[in-house]
Amino acid sequence: MRDYHRLEIWRRAHALAITIHGVAQRFRRRELSTLRSQLTGAAHSVAANMVEGCSAPSAREFARFLAISIKSASETEYHLLSARDRKVLVERDWRRLSAEIVEIRRMTYVYRQRLLEENE
Repeated sequence: MRDYHRLEIWRRAHALAITIHGVAQRFRRRELSTLRSQLTGAAHSVAANMVEGCSAPSAREFARFLAISIKSASETEYHLLSARDRKVLVERDWRRLSAEIVEIRRMTYVYRQRLLEENE
């Protein structure tokens, strides 16, 4: 069993999820409730799947949860783009948040690859 608190990617994913939650709370219009929910859910899923994977009994199973985190990061990136294009997320915030989720996805991918290689 791994301690997710020791993973830099988890710390960054968690911090980003909290930040995105705060940003999404500003999406006040009723028609934005679905976008708000999808964005925050996807962002939280990145970190949550890392946590769940840390309890996996094998490296291969942990890698499966990391793959889900990678997919959730892609989903988060899309929802951020959608929020920008719907004019509820300013360009500066979109650039900052998107850059961070892309970096988290990249780091997770590299970590997953290394984990699989080490446990072949």
